[in-house]
Amino acid sequence: MMTQRALLLVDIQNDFCAGGALAVAEGDSTVDVANVLIDWCKARGEAVLASQDWHPAGHGSFASQHAVEPFSQGVLDGLAQTFWPDHCVQGSDGAALHPLLKQQAIDALFHKGENPKIDSYSAFFDNCHREKTQLDGWLREQQIDELIILGLATDYCVKFTVLDALALGYQVSVITDGCRGVNLQPQDSAQAFMAMAGAGATLYTLADWLETHA
Repeated sequence: MMTQRALLLVDIQNDFCAGGALAVAEGDSTVDVANVLIDWCKARGEAVLASQDWHPAGHGSFASQHAVEPFSQGVLDGLAQTFWPDHCVQGSDGAALHPLLKQQAIDALFHKGENPKIDSYSAFFDNCHREKTQLDGWLREQQIDELIILGLATDYCVKFTVLDALALGYQVSVITDGCRGVNLQPQDSAQAFMAMAGAGATLYTLADWLETHA
């Protein structure tokens, strides 16, 4: 039985790129890698999907709602929470996908982080696994069981998306140079890649992927 594969681009949005509210160092460099893989997948008839952080104004994960400094630690709805700068507010320019990303090639877009009471790093679930996005259902409907994943940020949304995908039974390849991390601690991204590999993901650079999947 042939596996059906799709490319999943995680949160390649303006607020996570240069000049954004929660800019990730070199976040923009994910766009070129994403565009190469978009073309690669489209040439093979494979689906291209994207997740989008899509917070209502005044989301509970925003430091501004708690009168604390951004990046301070606290608790939200019983879960440990990093409080972030306001970012990816629904309909804002910051929430839009990066303008250089080949957006017209994206077959389906999945919003996350819409519930103001809980954060949602993964493209599949909120952080408490209480509510699912529509991503898993869509993939199963299309009989897709293998994912290529890249995007922002390595140590949060990419990591939890990959771990959830593996737990749901998908085969996952992560394109490491298509990811960039927040790195509140300097080792966070390296540890995130180790956690993904430890859970069963296969890590590739873009060059490795193209060479081994000619």
